[in-house]
Amino acid sequence: MAEVILDNVSKHFGKQTALAEVSMTIPDGAFVVLLGPTGAGKTTMLRMVSGLDKPDIGDVLIGDLDMKGLTPAQRNVAMVFQQYSLYPHLTVRENMEFPLKSPLLRTPKTEITRKVAEVAEILQISHKLDNKATALSGGEMQRVSIGRALVRNPAVYLMDEPLSSLDAKLRADLRVELKNIQANLGATFLYVTHDQIEAMTMATHVGVLDHGRLVQFGSPREIYEQPVSIYAASRLGQPRINILPADLFGQAPPNATHIGLRPEQIQQGEGQDTLVKRVEHLGDQTRLHLTFKTHDLITVTNAHTALRAGDIVKIQPDRPFYFDATGARIA
Repeated sequence: MAEVILDNVSKHFGKQTALAEVSMTIPDGAFVVLLGPTGAGKTTMLRMVSGLDKPDIGDVLIGDLDMKGLTPAQRNVAMVFQQYSLYPHLTVRENMEFPLKSPLLRTPKTEITRKVAEVAEILQISHKLDNKATALSGGEMQRVSIGRALVRNPAVYLMDEPLSSLDAKLRADLRVELKNIQANLGATFLYVTHDQIEAMTMATHVGVLDHGRLVQFGSPREIYEQPVSIYAASRLGQPRINILPADLFGQAPPNATHIGLRPEQIQQGEGQDTLVKRVEHLGDQTRLHLTFKTHDLITVTNAHTALRAGDIVKIQPDRPFYFDATGARIA
């Protein structure tokens, strides 16, 4: 496996800026998730590392080697896309064997057989090896697509929203499997998603992107607990952070225009009266939709609460975030 470095990378498509002076180091063996909405630059960054696109300026290094001028095949990376991209006329076994039969790899036949069997066992598709790809469910096809990358043992695994088209249960199962595989292999993963749950549960590091710029890079906990801006704070956390006028609960720090309150930063039982607008029972927790001085906010409470719409509760901020007019955090 290998460390990946993006050094001052920029990319434009016509007048559109896809990446703007991005510098980031992906540690060897890290599971790095690129997080942001559509158009943030996540997939473009992945394509820079893979060699499918070339930066206008800046450098990409994999394992201390400059990738300038190298094709995707020469970079020893493996990609998994949202679309399964399987060969429909081949069996599962043949799809998984395909990358190992590349003339660049020169993998012995016995080694190909061993690797395919090993990865198929991990992904629980051993019983499907002789099936044609067209005979598989969507979840099975995605497992094969992931398996085709895993058999290669590349320097870096690049994954572009590989779970987004799966149903909720299978997505949750594969999140656990992918994280276990990455940890067991000690592999370097660069993983694109807009799903914050994937980022929180899988990543060792998260890169938050906004219109081609790297806003913050750190562990999921660091970004959740110490966001640098309203934008970064809004990328992680369910329910979303509440952004309200800075002086809504009283005096605010100088230059603060907004106060940010995550559910755990809203203390209940003390403070000022607030109307319960709606109660959502979600099994392990209950969400309270509140109205405070005409402003709506959401927090969580005991799963077995007796509160109902129309009730009054007292709330007050507990160690909130404060942001200035640009959205940057100041306290």
